[in-house]
Amino acid sequence: MKFLFSDSENCQRCPKHEWPNEGKNTCVVRNSEFLSYETDVLALVFSTISILLSLITVFIIGILTLFWKSPIVRANNRTLSFILLSSLMFSLLCVFLFIGRPVDITCMLRQTFIGIFFTVVVSSVLAKTMIVCIAFKATRPNNPWRKCVGVKLPYSVVLVCSSIQIVNAVIWLLVAPPYQENNLDYPGKILIQCNEGYVLYFYLMLGYMGFLAALSFVLAFMVRTLPDIYNEAKYITFSMLVFSSVWICAIPAYLSSTGKHMVIVEIFAILSSGGGILSCMFLPKCYRIVQPLINA
Repeated sequence: MKFLFSDSENCQRCPKHEWPNEGKNTCVVRNSEFLSYETDVLALVFSTISILLSLITVFIIGILTLFWKSPIVRANNRTLSFILLSSLMFSLLCVFLFIGRPVDITCMLRQTFIGIFFTVVVSSVLAKTMIVCIAFKATRPNNPWRKCVGVKLPYSVVLVCSSIQIVNAVIWLLVAPPYQENNLDYPGKILIQCNEGYVLYFYLMLGYMGFLAALSFVLAFMVRTLPDIYNEAKYITFSMLVFSSVWICAIPAYLSSTGKHMVIVEIFAILSSGGGILSCMFLPKCYRIVQPLINA
């Protein structure tokens, strides 16, 4: 951008990190823009919600531990529930990687961590759904589905599904990792943001999570009406519906945004989808566990 001195007919170009003032007679420093606690109240709101949801997750883990031998907890694979809740808590805490001035290391960690932790969450939900489907398919003695019932099946599903996302993240970081960049295309300000590097890996990460969530939703929807007091297929169906809906709505908004607005959209998607899983899948279960104590 050029400016014109009041006593000169020659224009001089401002440095990259400066911008002409209103009178076009001098250069002023551009304002840096990123999501921060000093200038954005949303940063504090998101941090508070993240901590609150993480504490709720810890509370749910405590309830499940306290009632470790109850029929509801035992019927829904206790260890798998702990893996799911732990990964979900780490996903919610990843919000803090998005707040503050971006640097190369946070740009690399924020997307890969979200992709891996949420994949573990959705893989655990998929494993739970498969257990429910197989359990109802294997009621007959000679049914071939009975061979699939075993302790190792759910953990194998989580391990294989999560490993695929981890491999994608490692290749992404080795080939073209995200990095911090200064966007100078906007008048009077510098957008300090993360460039996703080779964006194909970012789309692969989101697409793979969406595929696992859709598969879990379809399987859970198929067995949602089966008459069993401990059948959690209904909760899985609603939680995956919320999870998928949030990210489907967030992706177009994310791609059409820039700077800190992209960060706000992604944080909202993280908190909304994580809160949806907690609300739809675990809070009803915890209420049923403690209901006899409330009524006593």
